Amino acid sequence: MARAKRRTVQEFGAHPVDVYVGQRVRMRRVMCGLSQTALANRIGLTFQQLQKYESGMNRISASKLWLIAQELDAPVQWFFTDAVVGKSPTAEFGTKRETLELVRNFMNISPEARKHFLSLAKSVGPEAEAGAEGEAAETATP
Repeated sequence: MARAKRRTVQEFGAHPVDVYVGQRVRMRRVMCGLSQTALANRIGLTFQQLQKYESGMNRISASKLWLIAQELDAPVQWFFTDAVVGKSPTAEFGTKRETLELVRNFMNISPEARKHFLSLAKSVGPEAEAGAEGEAAETATP
């Protein structure tokens, strides 16, 4: 009986679950304020290997994912939360460094400052700008 051809990243690309878990590792790492080098050193890897994990090009073994979870203070299942093939984990938070750092720093400010910051963000958002344009148009009509 012929063996099935092995699925390779070069031929088929990274598996969607590997990509998803890698994105979650990156998201958590950035939210914890760690560089790739810092996390890699803590778990006995090179930063290049961690890059491959985060991109999904290399699969993360169960034991390595457990070490990563320990270092990032997250349960292992957190890396699989909402994992649905075809659904991007960025839909909820985004994975841009600025977004992740904003969330991390936002959580470190006092509740009162959070309310003021949220109010400021809402006042300069697209909905506020659309409302301001509508008000300007109403006052400009004779």
